[in-house]
Amino acid sequence: MDEKNNGLQTSPERDLESPLAATEKSRWERTWPALACGAGLFSDGYLQAVIGPVNTILGKLYPNSYATSAAAQNVSSIAFAGTVVGQLVFGYTSDHYSRKWSLLVSTGILVLFAALSAGSYGAGGSHQGLFAALTAFRFLLGIGIGGEYPAGSVGCAEASGELKVGHRNRWFCLFTNTQIDLGFVIGTLVPMIITAARPHDLGLVWRLSLGLGVIPPLSLLYLRLNLKEPESVSREAFRHGKTPYWLALKFYWPRLVLVMGIWFIYDFLTYPFSIYSSKWISVIQPDAALWQTFGWSCLVNFFYLPGAIFGSFTSDWMGPRLALMVFVVAQGVLGLIMSGCYEWLQKPEYIGAFVVVYGVFLMLGEMGPGDNIGLVASKTCATGIRGQYYAIAAATGKIGAFVGGYVFPVIEADGGGADTLHGGQYPFYVASALCFFSAFLVFWLPQINQDTIQTEDVRFREYLVANGYDITGMGSAEWQEKRAMSVGGGHDASS
Repeated sequence: MDEKNNGLQTSPERDLESPLAATEKSRWERTWPALACGAGLFSDGYLQAVIGPVNTILGKLYPNSYATSAAAQNVSSIAFAGTVVGQLVFGYTSDHYSRKWSLLVSTGILVLFAALSAGSYGAGGSHQGLFAALTAFRFLLGIGIGGEYPAGSVGCAEASGELKVGHRNRWFCLFTNTQIDLGFVIGTLVPMIITAARPHDLGLVWRLSLGLGVIPPLSLLYLRLNLKEPESVSREAFRHGKTPYWLALKFYWPRLVLVMGIWFIYDFLTYPFSIYSSKWISVIQPDAALWQTFGWSCLVNFFYLPGAIFGSFTSDWMGPRLALMVFVVAQGVLGLIMSGCYEWLQKPEYIGAFVVVYGVFLMLGEMGPGDNIGLVASKTCATGIRGQYYAIAAATGKIGAFVGGYVFPVIEADGGGADTLHGGQYPFYVASALCFFSAFLVFWLPQINQDTIQTEDVRFREYLVANGYDITGMGSAEWQEKRAMSVGGGHDASS
């Protein structure tokens, strides 16, 4: 969006501020903060994906009390509700207090409740007590997952602003969305391996699968303890003054609504398709051993990875906006093709073809919104409110995932069930329609360049000045002094 079209004037500071990348840090010193901030999203992917196999196992262990009860749906979906709470809470704390300490608190929550989920127990051996405990722990676990978004992804985006021009988008994508997708793969690979090794000890399988979720957040703890606040936060945070929420809302609400809509659609499709993939495969190949069913699910999830990795580069080459639009349209087209061919794809002899085509469908989603929606959310607003802006958009996405987890079984049921032709086709019809609508929304997004974080900060600051907001309290004390000196003798920074 052009500054002239917004009535913004160039401030004296614009030409005096050094680029974020103009630091004396080594390449590793610039890179590891982005890794430490973003890679915690691996936990999100793992802990969300592993619940699919766990759900299947619990249904086999307790066919009467679990498979036919609301617990089956609650256990697989309740973490999304906790994630929404965590995103909103940590979005506020990351803007008003600290990106670093918000991350450390969310890491502690992940470790604690991943362990408690594995040890879920009902008083007196009660099955219903077990399900209630697991549901409660999954909700609280979701709060920790939620903290990884506004604190981790936002910190990663800001750290990437100090990296080499032309490479910034790819590193953000590799350290965030690719980590989620890697978690999806490992989250189905682990239950497959344990089930193959102990096929008659399914209680061990589901507990150990959940318990191993403590390892990823623990592995990042040292790096996160040594984090410093990103350079852009030192310059632009509102921690020493009143946050201008009303001005921010007037300035950003149109694009925030767009980002929320695109993210809602993406998560509405992605998480249910991932969670229920093992269910569809078990319908297509009902006589397969349980570990084989999990193995097919792992292979399906593997297709996320090449999409996320290749998409990270196209995000730099094409720009996030164009890449998002092109690949989400391609995903919609393939969804329609799958609907038309589902009559043949659902046959057991074509299980390999089903997995490949279905995997490519998911891969295109990662190349489009998967890689780019978080990038768009983290770079289309100013640093001072970025955590909360991102949190609102990401929370809307998780609401989409939560809704999708309940809606997709209804869509299947309306078609006659997952084991019928229409029951298998309907989800892909719905997915394709939503992909095309998402592409329409993308058309209205602003262009995102390599230096968008810094230019967006300048645009918003100029807007605040034009509306009478005193910007002298923005940023760290050191940066406030630097800004005052740059504006120079006799010039009031708030005028």
